[in-house]
Amino acid sequence: MLPNDNRFHSDPEGLVGDASGLPAGWSVGVPDPADRFDVARLAHLLRNHERHGRGWAGASVDDVLVEVSEHGLRMRENVVIRDADGEIHAWGSVHDRSAGRMLFVHIVERDLPDDVADRCSDVLLAWAEAQARSVGAARGLTAQQIDTGTFQGDERQARWLEGAGFAKVRTWWQMSRPVSPDEDELVETPDHWESGGVVFRLVRRTGDGMPDEDDLREIHDVLESAFTDHFNSSEETFEEFLHRLREDPGHRWDHWWLAELVDGDSPQPVGALIGSVSESSTGPDGSYVAYLGVLEAARGRGVAKGLLRTIIADAAARGRDRVGLEVDADSPTGAAGLYTSMGWETKYVTESWHRDVPVS
Repeated sequence: MLPNDNRFHSDPEGLVGDASGLPAGWSVGVPDPADRFDVARLAHLLRNHERHGRGWAGASVDDVLVEVSEHGLRMRENVVIRDADGEIHAWGSVHDRSAGRMLFVHIVERDLPDDVADRCSDVLLAWAEAQARSVGAARGLTAQQIDTGTFQGDERQARWLEGAGFAKVRTWWQMSRPVSPDEDELVETPDHWESGGVVFRLVRRTGDGMPDEDDLREIHDVLESAFTDHFNSSEETFEEFLHRLREDPGHRWDHWWLAELVDGDSPQPVGALIGSVSESSTGPDGSYVAYLGVLEAARGRGVAKGLLRTIIADAAARGRDRVGLEVDADSPTGAAGLYTSMGWETKYVTESWHRDVPVS
């Protein structure tokens, strides 16, 4: 179940002290989600971080609000570092992602002098370590993982993480595939089609237009089972799963698909794909594969390929020009080979860095 209040410590000064070492007048605090200047400043920092790391910015104010809004704070906590005039120069966010796994966003303004940037990073990292102990204790754990990341080639970020005891543990290819209008004919209809004894369909809707809970639970069960043998898999409750995915600004209920074997006595869910919208202010929107999982017993029957054909056809029917996804460079299923064969190419690379914090 989701907690009524988040499991983090809400007083940043109580975790990192008086932030000694920062320039005179600088302070540590929390952002105000109701202050449009705070939110705009965080979006500016995040976009600059993306631009430096991969060459372009994609984040929006909505992405910031996922982290700092009242709704988002049920599973998150934030810290900012301000100068003497109140301007935000660094931002950290932690997310109680699942049992034993805490995500950490770590952003420091690019134009700061090196010594000031280093001290800002030290404060964010010390705060994250203390929050790991807090959330780990609340979950009754002996150790809490901090999971953060960098864009490949970001030497400053990598230096800070390595110096704080993090280890680089995984590489991820961020891939994209163009979509042409005629690909809306790849499948009979993205809502429901069949091939080789497998039905691919959208989750059902109830009378009030909301998705059928049984279908959502089937998707959750399929993904939990499909990713058991994947890197850093951790158990996530159904409630945590739904809460997190609904926070995504690109979330749409009509982007959730189930794949079912229908050559037996009753339909058997064996695959699932959750998509989202990648909005663009300069051209057509895109679709994004947030999750794609197939049960091990059903691999080799074209389930993953069928689900990918479904989201491509759906994107084409909606006038979108691309489908993006992320793949583990060392995936045990060889997923990268399937994506490459279907036209996906790597656009940039990210890295996962982990640290296990003992909980006392």
